[in-house]
Amino acid sequence: MKDFLREWGTVIVALLLVAVIRLFVFEPVIVNGHSMDPTLADGQRLIITKVFNPERFDIITVAEPDDPSTTAVKRLIGLPGDTVKYQDDQLYINGKKYSEEYLASFKQKLADNQLTKEYAYDKYFSQRAETATTFTNNFETTVPKGKYFVLGDNRLVSKDSRIFGFVSEDQIKGEVVLRYFPLDKMGGVH
Repeated sequence: MKDFLREWGTVIVALLLVAVIRLFVFEPVIVNGHSMDPTLADGQRLIITKVFNPERFDIITVAEPDDPSTTAVKRLIGLPGDTVKYQDDQLYINGKKYSEEYLASFKQKLADNQLTKEYAYDKYFSQRAETATTFTNNFETTVPKGKYFVLGDNRLVSKDSRIFGFVSEDQIKGEVVLRYFPLDKMGGVH
């Protein structure tokens, strides 16, 4: 037994450490779909941390309330008790105006009638872009206690809290901390 532990002990400890880290701290995920374009693209591979404190504008993964077997990558917009409002493509939270620079490129493409080309992969999305007058439709909602409001960055096509409702803290799986594929996009995600 001593010989076995001497030869394999380090490997066993390393494997156990990796398993614990994978189970409780970090997890790999794959972006499936276009709801976070242009920030994150379909097929990109990410690492999430399961140890974090949810903060506004974090990119997180959530179990969709209407289909808990589906994990979605979204941006955390509204915290418990917040009033979230969109008016004429402008975000207001609790009456305060917020800039969303991560939406600028797609908003500009919509203004220049170029977003239909971006959506050429899907006829329905392309038609939505062709008829849209704003990138994010007007709405106002108050986030209940213990809930969060999430949006995809690709507001015209994203299935998010506007469709599946608020998410609870136990539905939040983690915060995206790293994109590791494709290699030319490797790095932190903000």
